[in-house]
Amino acid sequence: MSNAQRPQEPVSGDPLLLTPEEAAAVLRLGRTTVYALMKAGELHAVHIGRSCRLSRAELERYVQHLQAAPPPQPARTRSRRRRTSTDQDRLFDVVHSRPDRP
Repeated sequence: MSNAQRPQEPVSGDPLLLTPEEAAAVLRLGRTTVYALMKAGELHAVHIGRSCRLSRAELERYVQHLQAAPPPQPARTRSRRRRTSTDQDRLFDVVHSRPDRP
């Protein structure tokens, strides 16, 4: 095969598109977390047929977005649910009282 017919090799040895498992390894996250980020729309995948791939550029964009974003506010912890105060004596009076007949 001559040089004119030989396909050009990528500039780096790194693949252009990664599987979610490979992307998880690059980001040092779990595979499930990567799928959750894709479902939430935070990572944008490329679909080729039934295959799902993530570009290295997308991973870099996601990391830059994380670095630029302010830290998330701590989640509000709910205090115990407020119990509604009911006067149970009156409740039982209604249930156990005889209907008034004229």
